[in-house]
Amino acid sequence: MKIFITVKSLAKRKRYIDRVIFEFATKPCTLKELITAIVTKNVTGFRVGDASDQFFGFLPASEIEMQASSGKVGFTHKYNSKKEDLQQSIVTAITAFEDGLYKVFIGEEEIEQLDSPILMQDEDVVTFIRVTMLAGRIW
Repeated sequence: MKIFITVKSLAKRKRYIDRVIFEFATKPCTLKELITAIVTKNVTGFRVGDASDQFFGFLPASEIEMQASSGKVGFTHKYNSKKEDLQQSIVTAITAFEDGLYKVFIGEEEIEQLDSPILMQDEDVVTFIRVTMLAGRIW
């Protein structure tokens, strides 16, 4: 099964990355299985050092400009040789969803529960929207 993944941020008008093709060995039945498969592919790509296997491994021009204004631009070069813990990464991604740090849409439908069944077709578009936290005073 093949799907397209798009990552967006509420703070930006354009897509963070264009659609990335993701292929499953087995079709995920729940959102939890979908998140687990995506995190597993990213961690595996990070361990191998293949930046093309990572969905978040590059910076578009808009991100470079934004980071440059803060004084530091980060690239995909790994300065730390520590291997990422796959299980901890999966737990972190699932906890972030439960805490409302990102939303997941399959097509136009928002998936709100980790364990509810999802209906995915071949070449569906899955969108992850990062929710931006507001900072500052209320008064």
